[in-house]
Amino acid sequence: MTSIKELAKKLDIPYHFLAKILQDLVYKGLLTSQKGPTGGFALGMPAKDITLFHIVEAIDGVGFTNRCVLGFPECSGKNPCAVHEQWAGLRDGIYQMLVGRNIAEIAKEMRKPEYRAVAR
Repeated sequence: MTSIKELAKKLDIPYHFLAKILQDLVYKGLLTSQKGPTGGFALGMPAKDITLFHIVEAIDGVGFTNRCVLGFPECSGKNPCAVHEQWAGLRDGIYQMLVGRNIAEIAKEMRKPEYRAVAR
């Protein structure tokens, strides 16, 4: 278990902002939470089963996978907007990256010296 205070301090982000994000992740089953002095947050399933797509879906939704990037409701393959084809390729690449990466892999890669965070 990791406390929200500890996470907010380590990540240098506002406590209440982080609380909302963690609440969304708990609601989607990606995290579990426990109240009390020894409480906090922990993964709700194995890290290898949580993809980046799961996280993005829980926090922001995944409207980008089926909506026009310019916001035109009538945009489609039969009625494309000016950037429809370019966005389709980018969108598909982003989607593949999100579903193809899990947090176990990312955590392992983050241990590499070249990915160490620089002290502020």
